[in-house]
Amino acid sequence: MKSYQKLTADVPQITESGEDDGKPLCHQKLSAWWLGGGLLTVAALLSGVTVWVLGQIWWGQHGTPPLTKCVSIPESLRFDCFPERSTVVTRELCEARGCCFVDGDWPSGSARGVPWCFYPPDFPSYTLGSLNETELGVRGFLTRKAKTYYPRDVVKLQLSVEFETDARLHVKITDATKPRYEVPLDVPPATKRAENPLYTIEFSKEPFGLIVKRKSSGTVLLNTTVAPLFFADQFLQISTVLPSTFIYGLGEHRSNFLHSLEWNTLTFWARDVPPTESFNLYGVHPFYLAMERDGASHGVFLMNSNAMEVVLQPAPALTWRPVGGILDFYIFLGPDPNLVLQQYQQVIGFPAMPPFWGLGFHLCRWGYGTSNETWEIVKAMRNFQIPQAAQWNDIDYMDGYRDFTIDSQKFGTLPQLVEDLHKHGQHYVMILDPGISSTQPPGSYWPYDEGLKRGIFINSTQGKPLIGKVWPGFTAFPDFSNLNTHQWWLENLDRFHSLVPFDGLWIDMNEPSNFVDGSTAGCSQEELDKPPYVPAVLGNSLSAKTICASSRQNASVHYNLHNLYGLMEAKATASALVKIRGKRPFVISRSSFPSQGRYSGHWLGDNRSEWKDMVCSIPGVLSFSLFGIPLVGADICGFSGSTSEELCTRWMQLGAFYPFARNHNTQDAQDPSAFSPAARTAMKTALEVRYALLPYLYSLFHRAHLQGDTVARPLFFEFPKDVATYSIDRQFLWGRGLLLTPVLEPGVNSVIGYFPRGLWYDYYTVRETGIYSSAGAHMNLDFTRSTSVGSGNALHLIAALSQNANAWGDLYWDDGESLDTFAKGDYSYLVFNVTQVRRASLPCCGVTSKLPTVVPLVTNVIHSGGPFLT
Repeated sequence: MKSYQKLTADVPQITESGEDDGKPLCHQKLSAWWLGGGLLTVAALLSGVTVWVLGQIWWGQHGTPPLTKCVSIPESLRFDCFPERSTVVTRELCEARGCCFVDGDWPSGSARGVPWCFYPPDFPSYTLGSLNETELGVRGFLTRKAKTYYPRDVVKLQLSVEFETDARLHVKITDATKPRYEVPLDVPPATKRAENPLYTIEFSKEPFGLIVKRKSSGTVLLNTTVAPLFFADQFLQISTVLPSTFIYGLGEHRSNFLHSLEWNTLTFWARDVPPTESFNLYGVHPFYLAMERDGASHGVFLMNSNAMEVVLQPAPALTWRPVGGILDFYIFLGPDPNLVLQQYQQVIGFPAMPPFWGLGFHLCRWGYGTSNETWEIVKAMRNFQIPQAAQWNDIDYMDGYRDFTIDSQKFGTLPQLVEDLHKHGQHYVMILDPGISSTQPPGSYWPYDEGLKRGIFINSTQGKPLIGKVWPGFTAFPDFSNLNTHQWWLENLDRFHSLVPFDGLWIDMNEPSNFVDGSTAGCSQEELDKPPYVPAVLGNSLSAKTICASSRQNASVHYNLHNLYGLMEAKATASALVKIRGKRPFVISRSSFPSQGRYSGHWLGDNRSEWKDMVCSIPGVLSFSLFGIPLVGADICGFSGSTSEELCTRWMQLGAFYPFARNHNTQDAQDPSAFSPAARTAMKTALEVRYALLPYLYSLFHRAHLQGDTVARPLFFEFPKDVATYSIDRQFLWGRGLLLTPVLEPGVNSVIGYFPRGLWYDYYTVRETGIYSSAGAHMNLDFTRSTSVGSGNALHLIAALSQNANAWGDLYWDDGESLDTFAKGDYSYLVFNVTQVRRASLPCCGVTSKLPTVVPLVTNVIHSGGPFLT
């Protein structure tokens, strides 16, 4: 066995010794299987036979691991050797792979716990040869002598370790003999080696592994020696121990903000499905943020766009399991969570600055029967003086649900509606789906005719446009990895904009969604469509409700590019809007991938009008804050089902504080004007609070755009030493100073919230009775007060003084829509400092600390030390 020698920033070394470090081996658990049983497909059987045959060969060469070697491994440290869910694991199958077998207590087909079949300590892996210094780090080669039980092992790998910055380490493992697909993201290259890195790295030679430690504390951030490395053509796997159980990110999934490590498998493959626990959802974000035991934080990003699983287990440990591409890791050292996200976004790109109007209240419904009906809703909102920045339309406006068309019978007055919105300082956003109708008579539908002529559609393995089925019927799918498609998309949008001068675009169904599996002609039987290992995707197939993985695109096969589809469409859409309107683009996308925030915001998908869905929206918003997409929100009041007046009122009160605030639903009316006067007033009041805070919110987005700060922020970002904040996902912060505690249950007039140590001011009163001094405790907040609503557009400055009688804050202001205002210097930036107690006018800006009082529908509390404008 080999041991590890610290690799300094100057000289890489590897030394040998006779023993390991005594730390236990840890294990990765299999995917939580949501379907509960199910019929075995022919492909699954064929894959199982292939794996079994290879296992028999391996067993014949290596023998069965002794029982004593197996039972000595603690349950929490057992890494799954047989993750296939379509096969009942038996001793014979397990030992054919050279693995340990110990019966468990979970029934076949259920969500799995401790694996029955797991790796022994001496399972063969790669061996690291000599390391050579490079300009940015070190490079070496890994070799494998014994083949694994998956086909086409890559027997020689290249390891590249680059010390890119003091807080960023880049580790890349790929085929040493031929190129493999890599994610086509533009990452700014490092230009020099880090001089004072916050990390150290050590290597194990045989079996290969690496250990990354935080230099200041010695905390082990990664240790991949705990399980064997796999690198076959369509099965890659690497495991690591974790420094704590506090893991966040790894989206898009519906779960608590803090992930469970109780044998929890998360699947990554973009899928059109209403948000549901254990399902792979619309977007893919293989990034996690971890809180360490001393309050420090780090993050890890695997830049891989293939289908994959991430397995979390109670050791604590984590396993990455992609089915293609390479292992391309970025490790961010923080050391606080805010810095981790800034460092992450230095790699994937900072989010775009939204137009100011995009931060107002948006209203939509799938089910506006006509443009006149839509117009009546707009007029009702104006009549009740309820703030509304933008009106949206779903696919109702289209002729036969075809993109770039208008139903002239039902939506003939749509251009006049948009003109009216613009006259009132409001904006219009319309939906587009990527599927382009392929069944119209030749010459009658320009988007398809011209797309066919230019060859911009995704092709099947036969070299012809793949045909699926979406809302308009049979459809072809634009290939947004092709720059010619971007030009075609621009021309279509420009032609339509001349008819309906829309201001923003909502791109939906872009996983891409397909109402048939694969295509109308099915998919091939080749290994792209029937891979040796299929992650725990909904539907058991990579083609389930999307297009064939073997489909051909300009940049690669869809097997590699599927998870990038929404990102590539968003990039084309944002670029087109800039060219058409000459202003900041406003794009909201359903599917997403790292760097999406540069081009679009995101909404959390087709939720339901249920209390649970409102609760789950907060972890969703916070997770996308970690992913560099600050412009995010859920469909307020729920998309499907019928809401109640109480639920919709409470949800409007919460949704008024989503960074992106849109009320959207199907069929039933749930806009504020549809409810009783009491509910309508409560909703209006919540929105007026949002509008009063827009200067503060806009400044937060500026900081997100400039340096990667979060807008909606988990409490532990500001209180990383307070472990009590680590699991809180029913409260959140706007920036560093405004704490929001919404009502999330029916029939209550109070809510319990946690207040970290410090002084807290009640936003609604900001008087002596509204000051809370907390040592870090839960408080019961009452909602029975009722006062009048302040009015007017004056800016007010609140200075929430700390115990030392000081505070600071800032304001960014520009025209709200022009491009590159910060880069051009076309803005105002004010910094406010308060260093003494006084209740007088602030000469810096000619306003006082007066604050309009409002109905306390969501308890908003200001943390001391942070003035901001309202």
